[in-house]
Amino acid sequence: MGCLGNVIWFLCGGVISGLSWLLTGCLWCITIIGIPVGMQCFKFAALSFFPFGKEITYGGGAGSLLLNIIWLLVSGLPLAIESALLGCLLCITIIGIPFGLQHFKIAKLALMPFGSVVHDSIV
Repeated sequence: MGCLGNVIWFLCGGVISGLSWLLTGCLWCITIIGIPVGMQCFKFAALSFFPFGKEITYGGGAGSLLLNIIWLLVSGLPLAIESALLGCLLCITIIGIPFGLQHFKIAKLALMPFGSVVHDSIV
């Protein structure tokens, strides 16, 4: 399901989510201070383009918490709202439920990306 799901995802909506993350990363990289945040956005853009077969674990410490708060106020809410709305629209049909769940996974990631690690899921 992972490969087929990723192809369908990319063609039918993953491009929008991934491009949003890329645009956000480019905006963060304009300043020298924002380059680490922008690089993190580029990593998550790859996840947004092809999310099937990937798991996210959340963790981190005080530094991640502080960066997540700044991120949430500056860039996180628009990305999370976009993914949550797309997820709700996709969950209207039975066929769209797996794709909607992937959008919800990305919406949660958009709220707290720092301290999280993306890895391949073991099936």
